[in-house]
Amino acid sequence: MPLNCGIVGLPNVGKSTIFSALTSAPAESANYPFCTIDPNVGIVNVPDPRLQSIAEHIPTEKIIPAVVEFVDIAGLVKGASKGEGLGNKFLSHIREVGVIVHVVRCFENPDIVHVDNRIDPAGDIETINIELALADLETVEKRLVRIEKDSRASKEAAKKASALAPILEQCKALLQEGRPARALELDDEQEELLRDLHLITRKKMLYVCNVDEASIGTENEYVATVRSIAQAEGAGVVVLSGQIEKEIAALEDPEERQAFLEDAGLTESGLSSLIHEGYRLLGLRTYFTAGPKEVRAWTFHEGDKAPQAAGVIHTDFEKGFIRAETYSFDDLVAYKSEQKVREAGKLRQEGKEYLVKDGDIMHFKFNL
Repeated sequence: MPLNCGIVGLPNVGKSTIFSALTSAPAESANYPFCTIDPNVGIVNVPDPRLQSIAEHIPTEKIIPAVVEFVDIAGLVKGASKGEGLGNKFLSHIREVGVIVHVVRCFENPDIVHVDNRIDPAGDIETINIELALADLETVEKRLVRIEKDSRASKEAAKKASALAPILEQCKALLQEGRPARALELDDEQEELLRDLHLITRKKMLYVCNVDEASIGTENEYVATVRSIAQAEGAGVVVLSGQIEKEIAALEDPEERQAFLEDAGLTESGLSSLIHEGYRLLGLRTYFTAGPKEVRAWTFHEGDKAPQAAGVIHTDFEKGFIRAETYSFDDLVAYKSEQKVREAGKLRQEGKEYLVKDGDIMHFKFNL
């Protein structure tokens, strides 16, 4: 279950520049709207220094980090949901991601045109959010029409339709006001009923403030505006400079990258900040498997029990789960080897009800 993010925003806010820097993959970037036509996709390793530390204590042939998928969506404009610009063709790509990464221009530069000829983060955010809401409204209204037909079908279909209809009506009311569907509080059963609609505004939102190099570390008024909006929405915020990230991406040597970050007054890159915030928003955590063949990071949801976490590796592991031998990353660091962890009594045998913790190192026993 890798984290996957759809990068959206108005044209010329720096989306493609940031995408290229984050993924070190070339994405077409130019000083005119609609430069990105087809969505670019990039796979990025999740930065996690624990992997190298595990490998130091458990010698291995290779290290395999968890990954994040970034999808760079074409710049949206007012009226996109009705076909303006490149139209809602690109909104369909957003429905497939877990987190919407909304890049907001928070810098001034007369040489880079703005689609509306002004720097206004609040207005930009409103434009994009309204278009996403309108796209979802169309989806909801179509499903409401279909529900009327379903209610006259089988008893099972009618039962599901009667349960879904009031939820859709509540979503419709929110979306007509330009508000996101995520503002609607649902229980697990209701969430499941709504799941197959893949509503864009039901997804987690992460605002990325793209600032100039001088504004890194000293938040400008534009960033303050975005933070205020995000706080009201319960969204995440990451501040980065696309230009700085571009320069970091060009450095292949890890020590040079670290020196560059320190010179810029940064503790981590924008990529790391973005990934960490994405994990937080979705409640994602990491466990590890370790052995002579490989040391590997696996992504799971907080609250997953051992069989579910095992299923991340392969569905057979979940189906035939017997138990998990488990110890923590901190114990490995403290005792220096798995054998010493075992001798200290820190290696546990956990069953089907065990709630997996971030940093667990696990060996699964299963039988089919």
